[in-house]
Amino acid sequence: MMGKLSGADIEEILSKQIVGRIGCHADGLTYVVPISYAYDGNYLYGHSHEGMKLALMRKNPSVCFEVDEMINMANWKSVVVQGKFEELEDPQLRKHALDQLNNRVLPLISSVTTHLSPYWPFPPEDYKEIKGVVFRIEVIERSGRFENDQSNRP
Repeated sequence: MMGKLSGADIEEILSKQIVGRIGCHADGLTYVVPISYAYDGNYLYGHSHEGMKLALMRKNPSVCFEVDEMINMANWKSVVVQGKFEELEDPQLRKHALDQLNNRVLPLISSVTTHLSPYWPFPPEDYKEIKGVVFRIEVIERSGRFENDQSNRP
């Protein structure tokens, strides 16, 4: 059975996932790339280094973001967000965004095979010195779909 996700289901998926795909478009080029993120109910927060993604979002701040839960091809949920990119330069907004990222992503890094970069996690005392771009995406519209195979249910 296929259907639309409820608002509560959409919020749950956005809140519990840590990797999604951001889509941006400018100058006739569409670019989709995975990012780690944190979500607070109104904004998606991210951190990135200079590159194509940031260049395109600066030219056209209207972006699309997709996150999903995939069990198999017959059991999945997908959420799509339409939003607006905003680069965060204000120190308090940057700190808030980096706190959101640290609090959301860092507790999930528990594997002995995980290798943190010298830039991650973000040490709280060094927020002003963190390299790269901190940004948020204002959530303007969200929608979600699902499919579940009920033939396996008792």
